[in-house]
Amino acid sequence: MNNKAIGVFDSGIGGLSVVKCIMDKLPHENIIYFGDIARIPYGTKSVSLINKFASQTVKFLVERNVKAIVIACNTITAVAYDTVKQLAGGIPVIDVISNGAKACAKYNRVGVIATNATIKSNAYVNAIHKINPDIEVFSQACPLLVPLIEEGIITHNALDLILVDYLKAFTDKNIQAMVLGCTHYPLIKESIKRIMGNDVVLIDPANNTCSTVIDILQENSLQHSDNNNPQYNFFITDVSTKFQQIGELFLNTPMQNIELVSIE
Repeated sequence: MNNKAIGVFDSGIGGLSVVKCIMDKLPHENIIYFGDIARIPYGTKSVSLINKFASQTVKFLVERNVKAIVIACNTITAVAYDTVKQLAGGIPVIDVISNGAKACAKYNRVGVIATNATIKSNAYVNAIHKINPDIEVFSQACPLLVPLIEEGIITHNALDLILVDYLKAFTDKNIQAMVLGCTHYPLIKESIKRIMGNDVVLIDPANNTCSTVIDILQENSLQHSDNNNPQYNFFITDVSTKFQQIGELFLNTPMQNIELVSIE
């Protein structure tokens, strides 16, 4: 039995989609979540700056003695995975991109939507082709989506107009599946589904990521199986009523233990 917390981090609220999955599948585990909402969005920032932010966050989690670190951010995974892995030392690191790629294995033509940084890195293309080089991958950057979602604009005509413009890139590609390559996107998956149609399967990397967390905890004897009162602590870098409001939509439960911190 290991009562240390699982550390999960993202640039904002999107990583809570991964937290929700862990809460559901590992109900005895304590969780520490870090959301760097003061400096969002990451997807439009330089590689060096994203690495700097990721370094500060990992040090914050390591200081809190977490037993595993989940990079619940596609942008950070795409450009700063090696930095996170190095700073984590012996702590297991689980990322969303390699796990999202696993879910693409049975398809021939796949679309990926994500932030500018994730798309430019070709991280998903590389991860998918590592599994099967014959899969055709079509990518589209969607830079406006994260700011809109962070502002709580998740059901709005303006969002639909922007989505239509982004998703038209896939109109003639005959894709079978689309990877939601940003952890914010599950909150707007119904809008995406409506535009793409029922024939396109939406892949949420959070599901495979959570399964990998379970496997790694078991392999390393890190499970906490005797805890009927798990602690969920949320650390953010700026005061935001939206974080709690939208976060509770992600988690489908009231959020407590939200603390403002500085990591610079």
